[in-house]
This record gives sequence, C-alpha cells and structure tokens, in this order.
Amino acid sequence: MKIIASLPNDDLHAIPELSKRIEAAGFDGVTVADNAHTPFLPLAVAAVNTSTIELITGVAIAFPRSPMVMAGTAWDVHLASNGRMVLGLGSQVKPHIERRFSTPWSAPAPRMREYINSVRAIWDTWRTGERLAFEGEHYNFSLMTPNFTPATNDLAPPAIKISAVGPAMLRLSGEACDGVSLHGFCTRDYISNQILPRIEEGMARTGRKREHFQISGGGFVATGATDEEVAKATEWIRTRVGFYGSTKAYWPVFAEHGLEELGEKLLYLSRNDGWDQMAAEVDDDVVRLFAAVGRHDELVGAITNHFGGLTDAVAVGADVPPDLIGELKTIESPFAGYDTENQPS
Repeated sequence: MKIIASLPNDDLHAIPELSKRIEAAGFDGVTVADNAHTPFLPLAVAAVNTSTIELITGVAIAFPRSPMVMAGTAWDVHLASNGRMVLGLGSQVKPHIERRFSTPWSAPAPRMREYINSVRAIWDTWRTGERLAFEGEHYNFSLMTPNFTPATNDLAPPAIKISAVGPAMLRLSGEACDGVSLHGFCTRDYISNQILPRIEEGMARTGRKREHFQISGGGFVATGATDEEVAKATEWIRTRVGFYGSTKAYWPVFAEHGLEELGEKLLYLSRNDGWDQMAAEVDDDVVRLFAAVGRHDELVGAITNHFGGLTDAVAVGADVPPDLIGELKTIESPFAGYDTENQPS
C-alpha cells in the first residue's frame, strides 16, 4: 500500500523542510489541495527539494483551466521532479464553476473525458514532435510552434487521476485514467458493492488492467500515539460525516447501511441552522463505518480492516512515526505501478 501525506498550500516557506521530512520518513507521496491557493506552487517547491516522493494534485480543478495551461503546468512539475508528477483532476460542482470561476457548465463526465484526452494529446506532441491535432466538442487544439514546445525528454508522461463520486465519473476513471481518488465519505461495503463494479465496467471498455490503476482514499483515518489523540481525531471525523451526510448527493452511502433516517435528520439540521448539532447524531458505530480508527500501535490492523484489498493509497498524518509508515506500506494492494507509456484507448 502507498502511504501519502498532505502538504499545506498557504506557506511556501514551509515546503522545503516539510517535504524533506516527509520523504525521509518513508512516505510514498504528497498531495496538495486546490482551494484558497493553487496546488502547483507547493508541488514545484517540493519537486526541487526531494528526490523520490510522488507529487500529487489532490485535486486540481480542471474546467476553469484550459487543458493547454493544465498540461504545461503539470509538465513543468514533472520535469522539475524527474518524472514524479501525478495530475489529479476534479470537476467541482456547478455553482462554483459558474459563479466562482465564471466558466460555462456542462455535463462533467463527457467533458472530463475530452479534457483528459486533450491533455494527453498535448503531451504526446511535446514528446514525439507529431503535429497537434485534437478535435472535440469542448476543446480543439491544432497549433504548437517551437517557441511554446518544451524540450524533449525520456520521461514517461505523468499519470492522470480524477476524483469521482457518482457512477458516470467512476466509470470514466476506469475507462480513461490511471487512477481514481475516492471521497472520504465512503465505507468498505460501499466501495465493494457500488464503487468497484463501476470502475471495473469502465476498465472493461478500454482493456485497462487493475494492477496499473491506483485507487486512493475511500475513508478517513483517526490515529495518534495516545487514546486521547485518537479521540480528538475521531471527533473531527464525526463532524465531517455529519457535514457530508447532510447533503443528499452522499446519501447512497447511507443507504448501503440502512441509515437513510440519519441522512434526513442531518438534512433537517442543515436547513434549520443546526450545524453544531450534527455531530451528536453520528454515533461511534457510524464513525467506524467511515474510518480506520486506532492508536499508532493499532493502525496497521485498522487500515487493513477498512481499506485492505480495496484501496491502494491512504493518507495519514505527517507526524506518523517512520517505523509505522514502513509497516503500513507492507499492507497488500492490487496496484503494482502506473504504466503511462501504454495507454489503452
């Protein structure tokens, strides 16, 4: 199993020391969110201060950025890191796309498929020198002059992952991507019964192999050196389950466990200014459906029980001891590594 840590995106001065410490501790990669700050600047700083860890956008919002801009930014980090960039893409939701980014909205899965294919077409032009000729419904690229073409290199292209919640995006991940980032609002049963069949359906369309496809996330982790630290982390997860569970889009996860009534309670609280009352509705049994919970000395078993055999990469805190990271990495997963040189179509 791959063990990932998060990097902040609000203080570039902290990135050199923190990324070096994370790499020295044995983590496999770092991920940076795209929210109040861009994920690419921290990853660029980490790229020139580390030598082994993967550098992952978790995730970069796609549609407000032209595929040409996205391709170039990811390519620069890939070059700076000698081939360690993993481009995680997300579609965001309609209000943000239209009102925060002032970008037209359209059905996200078909548009994301075209987005991914156009990014790969741009990278292929840069790698091979072949004429750029991509034509689609949303994106068309046909001009690439020498002044705007990066120097050729021997690196395999970056892996592309997408975040996926609904059936269409899950199928698209298996059909067109090198991996998928699952939402934390997931349970083991939901991954097994609802998520994996849709990913496998997508894989079957293009002949992708599970061993070259990475599934990351799919739950939370609550840990610490002491019971008190675990309890604090558990309370944070309790609030997240309450928050996400108040949104109908996430209720299929509740339905998998017969928790529809809990969803209704949380929705009522969200509509009646009861945000601070939500956590009390989420009992310990529900928390443990959504999280691997345990002290550091219990964490290998907890993560194995929650994620084992299903998920290939899990995020834990950067303060987890190095010896524990080494133990967590021995948990078996189906993923053997990306194969971006050989993309089925």
